[in-house]
Amino acid sequence: MLSTQDVKQLIEAAIPGATAEVADLTGTSDHFDIRVTAPAFAGKSRIEQHKMVQAALGQHLTTTIHAVQIKTSTE
Repeated sequence: MLSTQDVKQLIEAAIPGATAEVADLTGTSDHFDIRVTAPAFAGKSRIEQHKMVQAALGQHLTTTIHAVQIKTSTE
């Protein structure tokens, strides 16, 4: 089981300059609302940005995390 802080740390460690805000949508630590701001997203499509966030979460997306809502921006 991951906490919101765990998810935040995974993303911020994997994406240079990222700032992540993470909320637990259901209180069960497996549905998260994730908002990430990172200069590394500049010039990338929304799909590429989301893939970067998904890559940061890695194996957790197929094991401990059931669902995510992702919103990304460069500023």
